[in-house]
Amino acid sequence: MKASARAYAIQGLVKYHGLRNERLRLPFHDSISVCMKALPTVTTVAFNPELTDDLIRINGKSPSRKEQARVLAVVNHLRQLSRFGSKKARIESRNPDVKGKGLGFSASGFAALGLATARALDLDTKTPELSEVVRLGAGSASRSVAGGFSIWYANRNGRSYAEELASASSIKLRTIIVPIESEVKTDRAHADAVKSPFFKPRLAYLRGILPRMKRAISRRDVESIGRLAEEDTLNLHAVTMTGKEGLVLFNPLSIEIMREVRRLRTEEDIPAWFSLDTGPSVFVNTTRDAAQSVRRNISKLANSLLVSDPGGPAEIIDKHLF
Repeated sequence: MKASARAYAIQGLVKYHGLRNERLRLPFHDSISVCMKALPTVTTVAFNPELTDDLIRINGKSPSRKEQARVLAVVNHLRQLSRFGSKKARIESRNPDVKGKGLGFSASGFAALGLATARALDLDTKTPELSEVVRLGAGSASRSVAGGFSIWYANRNGRSYAEELASASSIKLRTIIVPIESEVKTDRAHADAVKSPFFKPRLAYLRGILPRMKRAISRRDVESIGRLAEEDTLNLHAVTMTGKEGLVLFNPLSIEIMREVRRLRTEEDIPAWFSLDTGPSVFVNTTRDAAQSVRRNISKLANSLLVSDPGGPAEIIDKHLF
């Protein structure tokens, strides 16, 4: 009754903001993301009849009460579906040693947790159903389970789940990731988004950009994917900055990188587009051919960066953390 899984953090391409139901983590609208192969989370789950309580460690530390509640929301749901519902679990989860906010690790963490738990409980849970379960921990985890370029449906025939639009290997996207730290909690930004006067206009705008992004993905069009993700970034942060709390998630380095990306595009004709989720960390999307040039220029501004191809769906692996 032990299993390990690996899932990849996500970069939002058409990002979700705000929840119409916080307990079930149901969003107001569909959203699209791509998994980042350079940002894997590995989680091992083992059920042991000798344990008297669940033991949870995330990156070597005990989670806060709020974090533990989110973990158990996923684990308990799967326990109820199994014949081992009374057994307690030992859970270990680890991200790579990358410090940054807005990198999508909650997505990969809960996706890996859900898949490892389901396998340890001997559940044959398909991707759409599993994406609905892991959504209880983090909404974007639904897309991390599906992998590649995926869409999370807010409400499709009464269900909210994710499915893959295109595989990781089918689109020649490459991303330079600049991790930047911040203390702002994502849940705080989501809660404040609905208080912005721009939130309802964003919902109207999404009716246009979602089909355009789906079309760009279906055509394997890296330029359009990058351009639309940059457009959506600015729209998202306009909402974030105009909520009641006025959350400004960029920091000076974020803005420097954004300006450099635009300079590369306009002055050197290098295909590059920035993308930021709810945090200051920056994803710079480009083509495989241009990635080395983009990396060289961005490295003049940032000491720490990663280069990533798209990542696949969550998967069971043989190597355990304990």
